[in-house]
This record gives sequence, structure tokens and C-alpha cells, in this order.
Amino acid sequence: MKRLHHLIAGTLSAVFCLLLIVPAAVAVSAQDFPQSLPDETVLDSADVLSRASRNEISTRLQELDQFHVDARLVTLRRLDYGLSLNEFGEDLLDHWGHDSSRIDRPLLIFLEETQSKQATVVASEQLLEQLPESLLRSTGRTTMSQPLRDGDRFRQATLDGLTRLETVLNGGEDSGPPVQLERTTNPTNIPTAEETENSNAFTWVVVLLVVGTIVPMATWWIFSS
Repeated sequence: MKRLHHLIAGTLSAVFCLLLIVPAAVAVSAQDFPQSLPDETVLDSADVLSRASRNEISTRLQELDQFHVDARLVTLRRLDYGLSLNEFGEDLLDHWGHDSSRIDRPLLIFLEETQSKQATVVASEQLLEQLPESLLRSTGRTTMSQPLRDGDRFRQATLDGLTRLETVLNGGEDSGPPVQLERTTNPTNIPTAEETENSNAFTWVVVLLVVGTIVPMATWWIFSS
């Protein structure tokens, strides 16, 4: 029996340690990434993209080389407690900004978090004249976040964000945030509350008219007999 108690206590201790370790392993900060820029342009640490999607996005990111921009995509499961996605992006810019091999190619980082289904875009200071912070915020909060909330469409979110910023880098006019589509309900035979209320009112009117007609007639007939 004593051995069984030791076994149970050991198992509970192991489970408790795992509960402490796992959240720390899942939550990330900029310091969890390599000090130098990785060769991959897509860092899908949240594992939300297929191989075909990663290749497609990587190709689109590399197309920004023509503007002397080093574009990257980073997906995350969750952030360290108290850290916003934009703060993480700024930390990552600073973390990778010391890589001397990239000094002539400012960074443009697309960030997507799976837990809160939000996205943001951050850029090196050299790019802010072409891509103002207001444009970057709008791209993350609207253009990219809408597909994330609408069915976890991480591939589409990235491509939409890339297309919007590439247009501006190429001298075109910003297309602006996506149009918010109004959701309409399908036709139904079930009456609405207003229809039900109107129907009940009509029924009461008919009943009162009938009573108002029959009662006086019945009274007259009884007293005249």
C-alpha cells in the first residue's frame, strides 16, 4: 500500500510539472527565435499552413525583393502573458535588426496568432515612409484578420495582406480594408415575433366583433320572446 501511495504521488507530481512546463513551451517571445534571420521566409511555428501554402506564400514574399524588402511571415500559437502581437513584432524587428547582412534590405514581417485569431504587420523604420504605420495596422486588423475570423483562413489572410502592401510598394493606390459583407438570413416559414403579434391582434379584433354582434342579438331575442 505504501508503494502504491508513492507511485500515485510521483504520478501527480509529474502531471503537475507538465502543466507548468507546457504553457511556457507554447507561449513565445522574440527571444525564442534565432538571433540571426533564418533562411526560410515562412516560419509556420503554429503549423497552420500546408506545404503547398507555405511554398506559395514564400514565393509571394520573395517577389518583394524587387523593392529591396525582406518580407517574412511568422505564425504563432500564443504569446507570452501580457505581450501584444504588435509588441512582439516590434521586439522581433529589434531582435533581427542587428543582422548586418540585411542592412540594405529593411524587414517587413507579417504576424498571425492562432489563439486570438489576430494579425499584424510591422516594418523597419526605413519602410515607414512608403508603408505608414496606419496602413500596416489597417492591413493587419482588417485585411488579414477578417479571413482568420472567418474560418481560420491563414493562407488567404497572408495573400490578401501581401497583395494590399505590394500594390502600395509598386506605386499604386491603397485598396483599403475589405468590404464588410452583411449576413442575410435564409427565407423561412416561421413567423417573426412582430408577425405573431400582428396575427394575435387580428384574431382578438375578430373575436370582439363577433361577441359584440351576437351578444346584443341574443339578448334582444331572449327578452322579446
